[in-house]
Amino acid sequence: MSLSYRALALLLSYPTEQTRALMSDAAAVLGADPRIPAPIRSALAKLAVDVKSGDLFDVQEAYVWLFDRTRSLSLNLYEHVHGESRDRGQAMVALLELYRSKGLELSANELPDHLPVFLEFLSTLPDDEASSLLAEAGHVLHALGERLHRRGSAYRAVFGALAALAAEEADGQVLAAMLAEPDDDPRDLATMDRLWAESAVTFGPSEAGCDERQALERPAVRPQRAHGGAAA
Repeated sequence: MSLSYRALALLLSYPTEQTRALMSDAAAVLGADPRIPAPIRSALAKLAVDVKSGDLFDVQEAYVWLFDRTRSLSLNLYEHVHGESRDRGQAMVALLELYRSKGLELSANELPDHLPVFLEFLSTLPDDEASSLLAEAGHVLHALGERLHRRGSAYRAVFGALAALAAEEADGQVLAAMLAEPDDDPRDLATMDRLWAESAVTFGPSEAGCDERQALERPAVRPQRAHGGAAA
Protein backbone atom coordinates (compact mmCIF):
# COMPACT_ATOMS: atom_id res chain seq x y z
CA MET A 1 0.00 0.00 0.00
CA SER A 2 1.27 3.47 -0.84
CA LEU A 3 0.45 6.79 0.75
CA SER A 4 1.64 8.49 -2.44
CA TYR A 5 -1.73 7.85 -4.06
CA ARG A 6 -3.49 9.49 -1.15
CA ALA A 7 -1.08 12.43 -1.26
CA LEU A 8 -1.76 12.91 -4.99
CA ALA A 9 -5.50 12.66 -4.31
CA LEU A 10 -5.12 15.46 -1.79
CA LEU A 11 -3.30 17.67 -4.30
CA LEU A 12 -6.12 17.10 -6.80
CA SER A 13 -8.90 17.83 -4.31
CA TYR A 14 -10.77 21.12 -4.19
CA PRO A 15 -8.68 23.42 -1.97
CA THR A 16 -10.13 24.09 1.48
CA GLU A 17 -8.56 25.11 4.77
CA GLN A 18 -8.69 21.44 5.74
CA THR A 19 -6.83 20.21 2.66
CA ARG A 20 -4.33 23.06 2.81
CA ALA A 21 -3.38 22.08 6.35
CA LEU A 22 -2.26 18.68 4.98
CA MET A 23 -0.20 19.95 2.03
CA SER A 24 3.14 19.76 3.84
CA ASP A 25 2.46 16.15 4.81
CA ALA A 26 1.51 15.32 1.23
CA ALA A 27 4.69 16.91 -0.12
CA ALA A 28 6.79 14.97 2.40
CA VAL A 29 5.22 11.66 1.37
CA LEU A 30 5.76 12.34 -2.33
CA GLY A 31 9.26 13.66 -1.77
CA ALA A 32 10.25 10.36 -0.19
CA ASP A 33 8.90 8.16 -3.01
CA PRO A 34 11.82 7.03 -5.22
CA ARG A 35 9.44 5.83 -7.95
CA ILE A 36 8.71 9.47 -8.81
CA PRO A 37 11.53 11.23 -10.72
CA ALA A 38 13.28 13.96 -8.75
CA PRO A 39 12.21 16.86 -11.03
CA ILE A 40 8.57 15.82 -10.64
CA ARG A 41 8.95 15.53 -6.85
CA SER A 42 10.29 19.09 -6.82
CA ALA A 43 7.37 20.30 -8.94
CA LEU A 44 4.92 18.56 -6.62
CA ALA A 45 6.52 20.26 -3.60
CA LYS A 46 6.13 23.64 -5.30
CA LEU A 47 2.48 22.90 -6.13
CA ALA A 48 1.83 21.97 -2.50
CA VAL A 49 3.37 25.25 -1.33
CA ASP A 50 1.38 27.26 -3.87
CA VAL A 51 -1.90 25.64 -2.82
CA LYS A 52 -1.12 26.02 0.87
CA SER A 53 0.18 29.59 0.88
CA GLY A 54 -1.84 31.24 -1.89
CA ASP A 55 -4.94 33.29 -1.24
CA LEU A 56 -7.66 30.70 -0.65
CA PHE A 57 -10.17 32.37 -2.98
CA ASP A 58 -7.59 32.63 -5.77
CA VAL A 59 -6.51 29.00 -5.37
CA GLN A 60 -10.12 27.80 -5.38
CA GLU A 61 -10.98 29.92 -8.41
CA ALA A 62 -8.02 28.56 -10.37
CA TYR A 63 -9.05 25.00 -9.49
CA VAL A 64 -12.65 25.54 -10.58
CA TRP A 65 -11.64 27.09 -13.90
CA LEU A 66 -9.35 24.18 -14.63
CA PHE A 67 -11.23 21.12 -13.48
CA ASP A 68 -14.89 22.14 -13.12
CA ARG A 69 -15.38 24.55 -16.00
CA THR A 70 -13.03 22.91 -18.52
CA ARG A 71 -14.65 19.70 -19.66
CA SER A 72 -11.51 18.42 -21.39
CA LEU A 73 -9.80 18.56 -17.97
CA SER A 74 -12.59 16.89 -16.00
CA LEU A 75 -11.32 14.75 -13.13
CA ASN A 76 -14.22 12.35 -13.68
CA LEU A 77 -12.39 9.68 -15.63
CA TYR A 78 -15.24 8.03 -17.50
CA GLU A 79 -16.31 11.33 -19.00
CA HIS A 80 -13.31 11.14 -21.32
CA VAL A 81 -14.14 7.60 -22.41
CA HIS A 82 -17.92 7.30 -22.39
CA GLY A 83 -19.20 10.88 -22.27
CA GLU A 84 -22.88 10.82 -21.33
CA SER A 85 -23.63 7.44 -22.94
CA ARG A 86 -25.28 4.48 -21.25
CA ASP A 87 -21.89 2.76 -21.22
CA ARG A 88 -20.74 5.29 -18.68
CA GLY A 89 -23.40 4.22 -16.19
CA GLN A 90 -22.48 0.57 -16.64
CA ALA A 91 -18.80 1.37 -16.14
CA MET A 92 -19.64 3.28 -12.95
CA VAL A 93 -21.53 0.31 -11.58
CA ALA A 94 -18.61 -2.01 -12.36
CA LEU A 95 -16.19 0.34 -10.61
CA LEU A 96 -18.45 0.55 -7.56
CA GLU A 97 -18.53 -3.24 -7.42
CA LEU A 98 -14.73 -3.30 -7.50
CA TYR A 99 -14.62 -0.86 -4.58
CA ARG A 100 -17.13 -2.94 -2.64
CA SER A 101 -15.22 -6.14 -3.33
CA LYS A 102 -12.32 -4.53 -1.46
CA GLY A 103 -14.55 -3.45 1.42
CA LEU A 104 -14.99 0.21 0.45
CA GLU A 105 -18.23 2.16 0.07
CA LEU A 106 -18.65 5.69 -1.26
CA SER A 107 -20.61 8.49 0.33
CA ALA A 108 -23.63 9.98 -1.39
CA ASN A 109 -21.73 12.97 -2.82
CA GLU A 110 -18.91 11.01 -4.46
CA LEU A 111 -18.70 9.68 -8.00
CA PRO A 112 -16.62 6.49 -8.21
CA ASP A 113 -14.64 7.66 -11.24
CA HIS A 114 -13.66 11.00 -9.69
CA LEU A 115 -9.87 10.82 -9.82
CA PRO A 116 -9.15 11.77 -6.17
CA VAL A 117 -11.61 9.05 -5.06
CA PHE A 118 -9.98 6.51 -7.39
CA LEU A 119 -6.50 7.39 -6.10
CA GLU A 120 -7.58 6.98 -2.50
CA PHE A 121 -8.91 3.56 -3.40
CA LEU A 122 -5.56 2.68 -4.97
CA SER A 123 -3.82 3.71 -1.75
CA THR A 124 -5.53 0.78 0.01
CA LEU A 125 -4.22 -1.83 -2.44
CA PRO A 126 -0.89 -3.65 -2.77
CA ASP A 127 1.49 -1.63 -4.94
CA ASP A 128 1.46 -4.04 -7.90
CA GLU A 129 -2.32 -4.15 -8.04
CA ALA A 130 -2.61 -0.38 -7.65
CA SER A 131 -0.14 0.39 -10.43
CA SER A 132 -1.85 -2.10 -12.74
CA LEU A 133 -5.28 -0.50 -12.21
CA LEU A 134 -3.75 2.95 -12.64
CA ALA A 135 -2.28 1.87 -15.99
CA GLU A 136 -5.77 1.01 -17.24
CA ALA A 137 -6.56 4.75 -17.11
CA GLY A 138 -3.13 5.68 -18.46
CA HIS A 139 -4.31 7.20 -21.75
CA VAL A 140 -6.72 9.51 -19.93
CA LEU A 141 -4.14 10.53 -17.34
CA HIS A 142 -1.49 11.23 -19.99
CA ALA A 143 -3.98 13.30 -22.00
CA LEU A 144 -4.90 15.36 -18.94
CA GLY A 145 -1.23 15.88 -18.12
CA GLU A 146 -0.45 17.02 -21.65
CA ARG A 147 -3.39 19.44 -21.70
CA LEU A 148 -2.29 20.91 -18.36
CA HIS A 149 1.28 21.17 -19.69
CA ARG A 150 0.03 23.15 -22.69
CA ARG A 151 -1.70 25.54 -20.29
CA GLY A 152 1.43 25.89 -18.15
CA SER A 153 -0.45 24.60 -15.10
CA ALA A 154 1.51 23.42 -12.07
CA TYR A 155 -1.06 20.63 -11.67
CA ARG A 156 0.63 18.82 -14.56
CA ALA A 157 3.18 17.52 -12.03
CA VAL A 158 0.50 15.34 -10.44
CA PHE A 159 -0.04 13.56 -13.75
CA GLY A 160 3.68 13.21 -14.28
CA ALA A 161 3.81 11.40 -10.94
CA LEU A 162 0.88 9.18 -11.90
CA ALA A 163 2.61 8.24 -15.15
CA ALA A 164 5.67 7.21 -13.13
CA LEU A 165 3.56 5.10 -10.75
CA ALA A 166 1.62 3.29 -13.50
CA ALA A 167 2.69 -0.24 -14.38
CA GLU A 168 2.59 0.31 -18.15
CA GLU A 169 2.95 3.05 -20.73
CA ALA A 170 -0.25 4.49 -22.17
CA ASP A 171 -1.40 3.23 -25.56
CA GLY A 172 0.10 5.77 -27.95
CA GLN A 173 -2.59 5.41 -30.59
CA VAL A 174 -5.42 5.87 -28.10
CA LEU A 175 -3.61 8.81 -26.49
CA ALA A 176 -3.10 10.50 -29.87
CA ALA A 177 -6.79 10.15 -30.62
CA MET A 178 -7.71 11.73 -27.29
CA LEU A 179 -5.32 14.63 -27.79
CA ALA A 180 -6.79 15.24 -31.25
CA GLU A 181 -10.12 16.08 -29.62
CA PRO A 182 -10.89 19.77 -28.93
CA ASP A 183 -9.46 21.21 -25.70
CA ASP A 184 -12.29 23.52 -24.66
CA ASP A 185 -11.81 27.03 -23.34
CA PRO A 186 -14.02 27.84 -20.31
CA ARG A 187 -13.89 31.51 -21.25
CA ASP A 188 -15.87 30.70 -24.41
CA LEU A 189 -19.21 30.82 -22.63
CA ALA A 190 -21.38 30.02 -25.66
CA THR A 191 -19.41 26.85 -26.35
CA MET A 192 -19.42 25.86 -22.70
CA ASP A 193 -23.19 26.31 -22.45
CA ARG A 194 -23.62 24.04 -25.46
CA LEU A 195 -21.26 21.39 -24.04
CA TRP A 196 -23.02 21.31 -20.66
CA ALA A 197 -26.52 21.33 -22.14
CA GLU A 198 -26.59 17.54 -22.14
CA SER A 199 -28.77 15.73 -19.65
CA ALA A 200 -27.21 14.44 -16.48
CA VAL A 201 -26.81 10.70 -16.15
CA THR A 202 -28.27 8.81 -13.18
CA PHE A 203 -26.05 6.03 -11.96
CA GLY A 204 -28.41 4.17 -9.69
CA PRO A 205 -28.22 3.32 -6.06
CA SER A 206 -24.51 3.45 -5.52
CA GLU A 207 -24.13 6.25 -3.03
CA ALA A 208 -21.87 5.14 -0.24
CA GLY A 209 -18.29 6.01 0.86
CA CYS A 210 -14.79 5.23 1.97
CA ASP A 211 -14.27 5.79 5.68
CA GLU A 212 -11.79 8.40 6.85
CA ARG A 213 -8.32 6.94 7.05
CA GLN A 214 -5.20 7.65 9.07
CA ALA A 215 -2.08 9.63 8.12
CA LEU A 216 -3.14 11.92 5.26
CA GLU A 217 -6.72 12.18 6.42
CA ARG A 218 -9.08 12.32 3.46
CA PRO A 219 -11.02 15.55 3.01
CA ALA A 220 -14.59 15.20 1.83
CA VAL A 221 -14.88 15.40 -1.95
CA ARG A 222 -17.18 18.17 -3.08
CA PRO A 223 -20.55 17.27 -4.58
CA GLN A 224 -20.19 16.85 -8.32
CA ARG A 225 -21.72 19.39 -10.67
CA ALA A 226 -25.32 18.68 -11.56
CA HIS A 227 -24.65 18.65 -15.30
CA GLY A 228 -22.54 15.52 -14.88
CA GLY A 229 -19.03 14.61 -15.99
CA ALA A 230 -16.75 11.56 -16.09
CA ALA A 231 -13.68 9.98 -17.56
CA ALA A 232 -11.41 6.86 -17.41
